[in-house]
Amino acid sequence: MTNSCDVIVIGGGIAGASAGAELSRDLKTVIVEREDQPGYHSTGRSAATFVPSYGPPAIMALTRAGGAFFRNPPDGFCDTALLAPRGEMMIAGPGDEQHVADARKLGLRDLPFEEARRRVPPLRTDGLIATLIDEAAQDIDVDLLHRGFLRQARRKGADVVTSAEVVMIERQGGNWRVETTAGHWQAPVVVNAAGAWADVIAGLAGARPQGITPKRRSAALIPVPEDWDVMSWPLVLGAGETFYFKPMGGKLMVSPADATPVEPHDAWADDMLIAEAIEKFQNTTGFEVTRLDSTWGGLRCFAPDGNPVVGFDPEADGFFWLAGQGGYGIQTSPALSRVTAALVAGAEIPEEIAAFGVDRVSLSPARRHG
Repeated sequence: MTNSCDVIVIGGGIAGASAGAELSRDLKTVIVEREDQPGYHSTGRSAATFVPSYGPPAIMALTRAGGAFFRNPPDGFCDTALLAPRGEMMIAGPGDEQHVADARKLGLRDLPFEEARRRVPPLRTDGLIATLIDEAAQDIDVDLLHRGFLRQARRKGADVVTSAEVVMIERQGGNWRVETTAGHWQAPVVVNAAGAWADVIAGLAGARPQGITPKRRSAALIPVPEDWDVMSWPLVLGAGETFYFKPMGGKLMVSPADATPVEPHDAWADDMLIAEAIEKFQNTTGFEVTRLDSTWGGLRCFAPDGNPVVGFDPEADGFFWLAGQGGYGIQTSPALSRVTAALVAGAEIPEEIAAFGVDRVSLSPARRHG
């Protein structure tokens, strides 16, 4: 039996969940997720930080456009705040002068070394040329955000179907027929929010790929001395994004900030890169890491030009792309979900989002084929 609806969203991560929540306001929506729980891959492995100064211009515009949502989510969306103060400190050594200049242009302010050591007491500033701070950076409760979108979607009548791997997509009489391992659906519109598998899904539908490349990022969780009040520390980032560490549950997450192109898969950490990041952390703090509590990997997916791909495919009628969010999918989800709902409905990008500099041309799938 094939079930009918208005929109089929493929992927239940933050992109699919947020888009489903917006689309289901006016359209009968089904979200199909291949895993047994939504958000298993990239969403559940995010660094969980809201940084308005992070990313290319289109990403910064989308992040800032979604700021009001994070600060004041809709009634009933969540019971506690989505954001918590964190701050991001950039540390720079000789040779990082251009990174420092670029950071200042983005609004990061210089932090005297004495103040940097007050915020992160074990920080070694000998050998640094600058420390800068972005006070606007905040932690995001990703699980709360993701659950809020799914709850919102379900309240509006959307079906969220898990363990539903897509095995076939075909166009029939003005509808897309999507076969999954959990059932069959048909709708005039399919939203491709499949993350690392976005080009795979496009191939099933007969659409040309957008060159969405999954890139692995590794991370490790390390225990720290009891007298380190790490939860008050900012995220600390090496200039040029060479590595970073941030508080997480009373411990520190350390990452080499790697971006290694890989095939879509259930990612794991690169042990060699983790070791290099740990060495940088030790040199930065003077603390010897003797064990790791855990390691993991996640996939961040990029289009060739670094901008998200959002809009109807120029060659496949009714096939809508919502992919290539890079490492910014969490912080851009409030704005991109509204952009998606507007474009699916044939409308323009909402004025309050466009006012931040978000435009459909820089996001359109047509830019790659044109």
